[in-house]
Amino acid sequence: MTRIGLLSDSHNFFDNSLGDILKDCDEIWHAGDLGSISIYKQLTDFNKPVRAVYGNIDGNDIRKLIPLEQIWNVESMKIYMIHIGGYPGKYPAQIRRRIMDITPGIFVCGHSHILKVIYDKTYQLLHLNPGASGREGFHKVRTALRFIIDNDKVQDMEIIELGLR
Repeated sequence: MTRIGLLSDSHNFFDNSLGDILKDCDEIWHAGDLGSISIYKQLTDFNKPVRAVYGNIDGNDIRKLIPLEQIWNVESMKIYMIHIGGYPGKYPAQIRRRIMDITPGIFVCGHSHILKVIYDKTYQLLHLNPGASGREGFHKVRTALRFIIDNDKVQDMEIIELGLR
């Protein structure tokens, strides 16, 4: 059993309440647009594995440190994460090709600032977009996700509201 805390679109804002939200997680994932190296550093200060990808607003300093996309396994679940990924029925062509090649059980993206948890029947994967944890953008409420991966199952999905933008 692995507990995951999932964020995206921090845009250089780190909410202090994340300390309580992430403290019991085994891994922290960030789906891009960190905004600065300091956000990545604050995540690594939790002394837990951090998986992150860079987003369209991230500069060269972040792009040298973290990749455009990540593919890895947690327990028996394959994960594919990229910042700009679309959503079920609206994936860009290159994302559809990557999904077909990788065959992940979970596809994680950010960018839209819209929280989505959707099972994609076409590709048989769980699509996760945690919305935006930062203050920049059009979203009204800052959000994150927390959940458990147990072998090849996702359990106890929690939508975390961090407050108004």
